[in-house]
Amino acid sequence: MGLESCMILLDNSEFMRNGDYIPTRLEAQSDAANMIVNQKTQSNPESTVGVIAMSSSGPSSGAELLVSPTDDLGKILSALHGVPLCGEMVRNGKDAVDIAASVQVATLALKHRRNKNGAQRIVLFVGSPLSCAEARSFIKAGKQLKKNNVFIDVIAMGELGENEPKLRELVDAANGSSANEEGAERNCHLVTIPAGVLPSDVLITSPIFRGDAAPMGGDMGGAAAGAGGGGGDGFAEYGGVDPNMDPELAMALRVSMEEERARQERVSAAAAESNQEEKSG
Repeated sequence: MGLESCMILLDNSEFMRNGDYIPTRLEAQSDAANMIVNQKTQSNPESTVGVIAMSSSGPSSGAELLVSPTDDLGKILSALHGVPLCGEMVRNGKDAVDIAASVQVATLALKHRRNKNGAQRIVLFVGSPLSCAEARSFIKAGKQLKKNNVFIDVIAMGELGENEPKLRELVDAANGSSANEEGAERNCHLVTIPAGVLPSDVLITSPIFRGDAAPMGGDMGGAAAGAGGGGGDGFAEYGGVDPNMDPELAMALRVSMEEERARQERVSAAAAESNQEEKSG
């Protein structure tokens, strides 16, 4: 993967308490974001990552820049794991998160990055319903990204029936009209995560993680989840990384995946035990 400056936009509205992703949407999002950060920073030592929380406390309740694009992994991980749930579920006829405004903040952060070399990318997590925002606002935001040479990857977790059409409008506009041509590459992607599926298992075989451009129609959704973590990748146990090319990154990803699966098993076992005790009681 080449040099890149990336902004990760996290959904931290009250909707992220939902337990349709184990253990919650917020924690599943954090695990996936952590994996993406490690992949980007280790694949190129000069790549930088910044973090934005799309809900904040206070009068504005808007996007909050937690850390500007940096290569300091400690600062990035600290920002990722310190994101609190904020905002109201319904705000005077507005969505819990303002995608267009958050993307604009991320674009400005990328514009003022220290290292002007390399590509610019936004990774957007969405787990709150987008009921109020109109589709045209997403199209406008996507066109603005295209104009500023900023790529965007969108990860949809929950509320898929309502959110997916609007998020696809955003991604399609950011790819530009040329992406509609047969065989054209798409540098912006939309990945939908079905409820109950570990986001990292879907992302690890997606263009978002692998860093390659997908052909037209290559956006991923439930089919990727059905394939599990492998998805036909010969290096799935190493997070899709060839251990012969980068043994340290491959081993780090393998350990991370094993630890996450072990944690998920403990959570599931504890939940099953709790349910059994309730039935016995």
